[in-house]
Amino acid sequence: MAASFLDTNVLIYLASGDPVRADRVEALLAEGGAISVQVLNEIANVMRRKMRLSWQETIDFLGLIRPFLTVEALTTDTHELGLWLAERYQLSVYDAQIVAAARLAGCDTLWSEDMQDGLVVEKALIIRNPFIVR
Repeated sequence: MAASFLDTNVLIYLASGDPVRADRVEALLAEGGAISVQVLNEIANVMRRKMRLSWQETIDFLGLIRPFLTVEALTTDTHELGLWLAERYQLSVYDAQIVAAARLAGCDTLWSEDMQDGLVVEKALIIRNPFIVR
């Protein structure tokens, strides 16, 4: 069971020009954790469309991060829990799918820059912004 789940927006900093944030993400990766297939797909989309990286650069990047993380499959259980969480916590459908995958992976922390820092989901998962100094 992974203790941490990493959102797409956090992992993208590894390929950014921001060395401070990239270092923070590297530290999170060193601790291990989980992501979902959705996160892999979102990373590929950002790298291709926004960062304009080649297919090979995108594939190489994904290949570098996958060994550090458990990849959770997308299932109908993930989908159904995500819809329920979206309604209950007023999350977007896509954010709720990330939260659902983190819950189903047994994680207790979801690292995300975009979701509400400090939100506790079902008394079991807390969303944290890894770039906020505490």
